[in-house]
Amino acid sequence: MARGHQKELARQRNEKNGAGNKPTTQKGTAAAGLTYQCPVCKSQMGDPKTYKQHFESKHPKNELPAELKDV
Repeated sequence: MARGHQKELARQRNEKNGAGNKPTTQKGTAAAGLTYQCPVCKSQMGDPKTYKQHFESKHPKNELPAELKDV
């Protein structure tokens, strides 16, 4: 009985704070983190270091994009 009451209180508290209104998914959260897109193969990366490593290993003959020259 006590746990049911706690669940109800937590649900009410979350609705009051607005946390209950935002449906989030792992897929949506992951997609929001992928900010860099390779112009050659269109794969997406989350940070510039990974993007630079990808570009150097997968597309060594192509010129490095301007956004990666200073990384």
